Amino acid sequence: MPRKKQASFEENLQELENIVIRLEKGQSPLADIVADYTKGMELSAKCMDALKQAEKKMDIVLQESSKGEIVEKQLIIEGEQ
Repeated sequence: MPRKKQASFEENLQELENIVIRLEKGQSPLADIVADYTKGMELSAKCMDALKQAEKKMDIVLQESSKGEIVEKQLIIEGEQ
């Protein structure tokens, strides 16, 4: 059985926004509200994980050394730490 394609960050975020809109309307049956809330929490966790992974990748800056080699260096932003 083929694996299901994992949704992208943008797809998860769009689905989360749609859930929020439905919940804000307040016109759904209780069972649907609970299901939407549960799915929304799962999507929120996936989005936060994706953002953390992206942040980790962006923290590494590739620089060329004096010998012409590519070296990874930790990105240090003033005011953080």
